[in-house]
Amino acid sequence: MRTFDRYFIGGDWVDASARPRRTLFNPATDKPYGEVALGTAGDVDIAVRAASKAFPAFSNTSVGERLALLQRVFDIYRRRQGEIADAITTEMGAPTTLAHQAQATAGADHLRGVIEALAHFEIERELAQGVLLRREGIGVCALITPWNWPLNQIAGKVAPALAAGCTMVLKASELTPMSAVLFAEVLEEAGVPRGVFNLVHGDGPGVGTALSSHPLVDMVSFTGSTAAGVQVAINAAPTVKRVTQELGGKSPNILLRDADFDTAVEQAVRACMDNTGQSCNAPTRLIVPAERHDEIAERAGEIASNLRVGDPRQAETEIGPIVSRVHFERVRNYIEIGRQEGARLVAGGAEPVAGLAPGYFVKPTVFADVTPDMTIAREEIFGPVLSILSYADEEEAIAVANGTPYGLAAYVSSEDPDHALAVARRLRAGQVHVNMTIPGADVPFGGYKTSGNGREGGIFGIEDFTEVKAIALP
Repeated sequence: MRTFDRYFIGGDWVDASARPRRTLFNPATDKPYGEVALGTAGDVDIAVRAASKAFPAFSNTSVGERLALLQRVFDIYRRRQGEIADAITTEMGAPTTLAHQAQATAGADHLRGVIEALAHFEIERELAQGVLLRREGIGVCALITPWNWPLNQIAGKVAPALAAGCTMVLKASELTPMSAVLFAEVLEEAGVPRGVFNLVHGDGPGVGTALSSHPLVDMVSFTGSTAAGVQVAINAAPTVKRVTQELGGKSPNILLRDADFDTAVEQAVRACMDNTGQSCNAPTRLIVPAERHDEIAERAGEIASNLRVGDPRQAETEIGPIVSRVHFERVRNYIEIGRQEGARLVAGGAEPVAGLAPGYFVKPTVFADVTPDMTIAREEIFGPVLSILSYADEEEAIAVANGTPYGLAAYVSSEDPDHALAVARRLRAGQVHVNMTIPGADVPFGGYKTSGNGREGGIFGIEDFTEVKAIALP
């Protein structure tokens, strides 16, 4: 059993053994593998004050000093990347191949992208004759990250915050503390100055609320559900903090009539089911021409049924477990709602996966004949569930795609690049993927509408952690 009962505060590992514990379960086996000590508002206050004390000196370091620091972080991270990937498999059930090739790699990609961006980042530039424009680190930042892509989100916030000259307190998900501890160890070994980076374990009500409302915190960068993001903004409002949020999604995937359907359907199913459907930008609504709906549904069902569900430690496994029993039951409930509301179940279902109980495994599920008013077409399920909707003409396809309160990502497939681009320009989302093209970590990532505000990635992430100062010179 692993016990995570130390917080990294002010450059030291602080004993928190007296704090309340939460048992950690391996989602593949439903067996406990550890405990995490849940922090309090008092722990948050100590950590924030350590970050506040460290800010004046760190904010005045040179770009060269921060580049050297980030390069050391990157080098150590790469050395420990395999260990980090194994931790992610244990904590949240990511198949080992995905954990090594994508999950842990995403952290390295963010570090590399920020290093490249900072090397060309203009701290000061002349805006006009006699006016100097300067970007400065905003101050003490509260970083609140989720469990579904642990290191993608931690590195995606910590790296640009360091690059901007900010200090910070990280609250990673209480479901995935092991990977957060490993990242803190990387930073410690890299020589991050005392108090610049701090880690406090805890849940939303105990630590998240204290961070987002603390008067010495200048900015909150939050990734999680839309409902939780709203509460963070409410908590931050009285002290007028900057709040950037990457929230929920219900991403549409339009297959235009001139798409390569053989390729596009397989890509659509695999992209939806990747990471067991636990990605905020997953293309969970497949919008297809009405006359090809049944053909596409049949093919999508075949592909989903052939995905290998199983032990995430096995290299051949494609679909691992859902992260927790609570979320497992939530996903199964959505599948039942889909059936009750009249969607046609093509593959999968809510029944347990044979031979894998008591792990939290859900069959890759495909629904056809879904209409935009159905719950499974409107709400974020966060599981391996694909809804297929149909359109009569392109205007309807775009209307269905945009007919959601979310706007994180969108997808469109066409053999004609100009046609795809014309549709992409009309989709209300922060990223649009044409023919399933996936950009690098330096490309801005964030959402429209209730999918959040602000952007992460490369130079855009660094800018979010800065204030803009105009200096008028005589």
